[in-house]
Amino acid sequence: MAAILSSLLAGSALLGAVRAQDPFSAVRSEDAFQYVQPLNTTILTEYGSSPAFYPSPNITGVGGWEAALVKARAWVAQLTIEEKADMATGTAGPCVGNIVAIPRLGFSGLCLHDGPLAIRVADYASVFSAGISIGATWDKAIMYERGLAMGREFKAKGAHVALGPVSGPLGRSAYAGRNWEGFSSDPYLSGVAMEKTITGHQDAGVQACAKHWVANEQEIQRNPIYDRNVTTVKTSNAVSSNLDDRTMHELYMWPFANAIKAKAASVMCSYQRINGSYGCQNSATQNGLLKTELGFQGYIMSDWGATHTGVAAIEAGLDMNMPGTLGPYGLNFGVPSFFGGNITIAVNNGSLSVSRVDDMIVRIMTPYFWLNQDQNYPSVDPSSADLNTFSPRATWVRNFTLTGERSRDVRGNHGELIRKHGAASGVLLKNRNGTLPLKAPKNIAVFGNDAGDPTESSVLNQQDYEFGTLTAGGGSGTGQFTYLVTPLQALQARAKKDGGIVQYWLNNTLIAASNISTLLIPRGQPDVCIVMLKTWAAEGGDRPSLSLDWDGDEVVRSVASFCQNTVVVTHSSGINTLPWSDHPNVTAILAAHFPGQESGNSLTDLLYGDVNPSGHLPYTIAMNGTDYNAPPTTAINTTGFDDWQSWFDEKLEIDYRYFDAKNISVRYEFGFGLSYTTFNMSNLRLSPHDSNIASEPEDLPIQPGGNPALWTHLYNATVSVTNSGPVAGAAVPQLYVGLPSSAPAGTPPRQLRGFEKVHLKPGETQTVNFELMRRDLSYWDIISQQWLIPEGAFTIYVGWSSRNLVVQQSVTVVG
Repeated sequence: MAAILSSLLAGSALLGAVRAQDPFSAVRSEDAFQYVQPLNTTILTEYGSSPAFYPSPNITGVGGWEAALVKARAWVAQLTIEEKADMATGTAGPCVGNIVAIPRLGFSGLCLHDGPLAIRVADYASVFSAGISIGATWDKAIMYERGLAMGREFKAKGAHVALGPVSGPLGRSAYAGRNWEGFSSDPYLSGVAMEKTITGHQDAGVQACAKHWVANEQEIQRNPIYDRNVTTVKTSNAVSSNLDDRTMHELYMWPFANAIKAKAASVMCSYQRINGSYGCQNSATQNGLLKTELGFQGYIMSDWGATHTGVAAIEAGLDMNMPGTLGPYGLNFGVPSFFGGNITIAVNNGSLSVSRVDDMIVRIMTPYFWLNQDQNYPSVDPSSADLNTFSPRATWVRNFTLTGERSRDVRGNHGELIRKHGAASGVLLKNRNGTLPLKAPKNIAVFGNDAGDPTESSVLNQQDYEFGTLTAGGGSGTGQFTYLVTPLQALQARAKKDGGIVQYWLNNTLIAASNISTLLIPRGQPDVCIVMLKTWAAEGGDRPSLSLDWDGDEVVRSVASFCQNTVVVTHSSGINTLPWSDHPNVTAILAAHFPGQESGNSLTDLLYGDVNPSGHLPYTIAMNGTDYNAPPTTAINTTGFDDWQSWFDEKLEIDYRYFDAKNISVRYEFGFGLSYTTFNMSNLRLSPHDSNIASEPEDLPIQPGGNPALWTHLYNATVSVTNSGPVAGAAVPQLYVGLPSSAPAGTPPRQLRGFEKVHLKPGETQTVNFELMRRDLSYWDIISQQWLIPEGAFTIYVGWSSRNLVVQQSVTVVG
């Protein structure tokens, strides 16, 4: 396989990208006839173009899907070519994505629903904590627990496929508008969260869809621009993410490898181009990297409107076109699907093989049988059809029979879980002189437009609204609340128990421009001033700055100029630079992210010490927004068809890797988080599992996740962690690996390769175990097209953050 992949993503003047201009063409684009051959003598190191990789590999069922594959093949053998075309093509219906039923075979169709934190098109469903919040928990048990609970809600509503989780965007840019949907800018942390979430979803019986594959790191110009008069003709291509082979493997593919190892049923390809070729018709990334190198056994579906050609996309590995025929949808301009009847035409005229079509449908049906979705699966909740503004009934061109209970309440006891998860995700950044936890203050002043109720429930998390607390971002990744506990509500309820009062001001413009002392005269000097601020982000656009919204920074300065005990709480889509963090009157800062429907209760649990903060940053907070080295590509003022090019010249140096490599001071480093107790760490011990470890992995048959040799444990590290403080709490020891100097240039100084959350009583000590896999100790070698362990001394660091490394030890791994 190394020889076959020797040219992947390396760039080539000989092998072109799929660029069919006629979206209805039933013939292959020119590179569909070019098959990748071994290139052992010349290694191409440029990037910016995408070599071809054909044919699309067939599913084998390896890794536990063998029995389901037999069922799928037998089922597909009964289909007509027209039915096969239907199976690969979405259509308007009650769900966000729909595959029509085939009644004669007892198949009721497939329902695909958003998204990564809730069933977006549903009533009586929960809104869970966002991905960024779950990443901030650094808690593997919570990652799984949330995935399982979400999966149960999706299944109970009749959804076969949950469109999530997200690790694209990974977080290359601090400004990216959808970072909050994913877990972390670190591929290791994101990969663990992906694996745990997918396992939870699929243990509940729902197919997971890992998205967006791959290098999908900005929203601006994510789609092409079409001629308004000729809706099938592009006037400008989407932005192209141009990256090298090593960066692809070590950053952006990394968490997807975890997803495939967890047997994700499906993967969603992304909108933008990758090295010049659209993600959903990129044979190098789909056929080569995903289906061949990672051994992906499921199906690739397009993002909604991300398909720009027919046969060429199919040959390049795309198995399902979404949303298919969908009337007045902006990205498709009402154009019929590139799949659908065109598949039938292409098969009949010989330009598309039946075997390729069969593999598409077998890939779609194998996880269906593997998860027993053919056995007494709940019907689609009829209320979905009424709530689905994405494809209302007027757009339906196929018949859907909706049966079963309407408006099913699938929430169960999930509010309790969401409250726990929200509290576990809060990151305490500052706590001067033990300001927190609060000691039953009698006079509480609350400031900021994030504290109270939104003015309209209909706009909640759908647009950038001024008044009202923020608990999720916007777009397809959001959710609709059946209830919402606001911070102001929860603080008022808690103060009432203590016999206290809560005075509040929710207009940021007023607060920023006022003398706070004049506002407080009626009820005197408060014991604590709590400033509640927010930062919006949504699909379809990137953030213009890293400041808090609605003059949030000025609100903090205004309140802190008078109140000597100012506690700042942010509900944010990601990074805020917090320029006032050193203000002497700002005594505590809590980054609460997007905690979900129990937001206020989760917050008061933390502020009052019912829960000891244990969240840690899943990203780095720099001193200034300009300190980050990978902003979105914007302001392309030229009009050339391919002028939108985003060069990933920073390579592996994103987030803490960049700040560490360049020795740049930061405000709060990756992995940082305070507690109400203290922890000690000691006794780092390292031991190999094998006395003779080779640099190159054994060449084993590919399994889901790639070469299984990469997932074998080579080294064990243990460390003792003690709660040396007065209260119970959860520590998060983090293990980082520094590769030897023999590793190629551009290798980061340290990279996260292990973490655990450990709950400890006062005085308790536990031994924490880290298992280091082969890929944790390797780099991607572009010459051999292998993961190699470099020769020399590794440095293993364990500490409380990327820059608070308490113990370390050197070891030579290769025997």
